[in-house]
This record gives sequence, structure tokens and C-alpha cells, in this order.
Amino acid sequence: MIIWLNGPFGGGKTTTANELVGLLPGAHFFDPEMVGYFLRHVLPDAQGDFQDLPAWRALAAETALQVHAHYGGPLVVAMTVLCKDYHDEIFTAIRARGVGVRHVVLDVEHDEHVRRIESDEIEAGAKEWRLRHIPRYREALSWLRDAGEVVDTTHEPAAAIAARLAKGLIPTISTS
Repeated sequence: MIIWLNGPFGGGKTTTANELVGLLPGAHFFDPEMVGYFLRHVLPDAQGDFQDLPAWRALAAETALQVHAHYGGPLVVAMTVLCKDYHDEIFTAIRARGVGVRHVVLDVEHDEHVRRIESDEIEAGAKEWRLRHIPRYREALSWLRDAGEVVDTTHEPAAAIAARLAKGLIPTISTS
């Protein structure tokens, strides 16, 4: 099973993913952003959002599949994907190989989202970029609601969200 945590940039996906990995036996964490950094190194002329690169989408899916196949246990992925076509491409590639994907959208109300971004000391350099992408996330919510399970994270810390997810995931994972 692959658990893909989607949601707004700066909304708490990575924090929640790390908490979730600690709660699920044998779980691993994968950040597809690392694939993007790799591609920028290999393709230095590639500018803009690396999700626009077909190689990123193919490698994000394939890397997740390979890590899952070789190391077992649930794989927790934290990555915002706001383009429906990109989501469909990645998730179809994973499911075509017989691996289940649980798509969880970690939503957060606007004011709390802005507060989280502005108070983030770890990724402070991404503040303006994240704030600029809030409208794009809000637009994508219409299809994200149909594509995944939306969890409101506005009033709960990441640890509590992860605990709720783990309770629901453990039976699913043990049967897959």
C-alpha cells in the first residue's frame, strides 16, 4: 500500500507523513521532490515546476513502486499534486502494477494555512512561493475531493491526524 498525502504547499504533509511513518510498522517515507532535484541536476536547462517534466511524473511513480517493492511495508508519500492530469498519470502507473494507493488530501482552512506558512522556520525561504500557490490549491479542491479522502487538519496537530490515519490504515495495509 502506498499512502499519498496531498494538500496545499506548507499545509503540514511532510510533518504528518513523518508522524505516520512512526506509527505504521515497517513504513518508509518518500518525498518525490527529491526526484525533481535529481532531474534539475541532470537537466540543468529544465526551468519552472519539475512536475511539468514527463520524466518527473514517470520517475515519481517508478521510484515509489521500487521502494515499495524492495523494502516492503507501507510507503508514505508527501507531495502536492494540483494538476489532475499529472495525478491521474502517476496514480494510474502505480495501480497498473497492482499496488494500492490511498490518496489522502490534508486540507486546512485559509487563515490557518497562511499562519502555518508564515510561522514555518524550517522552510522559511519557501514562504512567498507557498503563499502564491494557495489560490491554485483552492481551485484544485474541486477535483481533489473526488480523487481522494479529504481530511480537515485545521484544528488538529499533525500527530493527531497521523494517529487517526494510522487507525484507519492498519487494517487496510494488513490485508494487502
